[in-house]
Amino acid sequence: MVQIGTAENAAVRLVYGLCSRDHVSAAMTELHWLPVEAHIQFKLYLLVHLTFIGKALTYITDLLQPVLTLSSCSTVLRSATRSDFLVPRSRLKFGERAFSVAAPKAWNNLPLHVRAAENTDTFKRRLKTFLFCKFYDFAYPSDFM
Repeated sequence: MVQIGTAENAAVRLVYGLCSRDHVSAAMTELHWLPVEAHIQFKLYLLVHLTFIGKALTYITDLLQPVLTLSSCSTVLRSATRSDFLVPRSRLKFGERAFSVAAPKAWNNLPLHVRAAENTDTFKRRLKTFLFCKFYDFAYPSDFM
């Protein structure tokens, strides 16, 4: 991941003509580029969103279980109304990196206004804005909520 980040920084320096010792954070915000870690989270959230709307591949859909399927007819859980996914227990730190654990954990922590998007394009736009504000410490715009 460090090597990809280095390549991304080199691309920013090339676009802006910066020296090798110049900081690239301001240039990356101007370009509206996300850091590598945010790109990884973006892809993870997008896979879960596609699963939620029923457009993901079967093997990915099989790894995630909505909380809605767990609640009985007489009891409706609050998490079921918020489109949460069940987070399986993991004994090891290594197990928490598995898609079946990391994806629902990340999705359940995503703000409701982002994951309640009507279509995939709207979801991507809201998600990129959310991640951009999160990684660059900007205030999240109130018109997106």
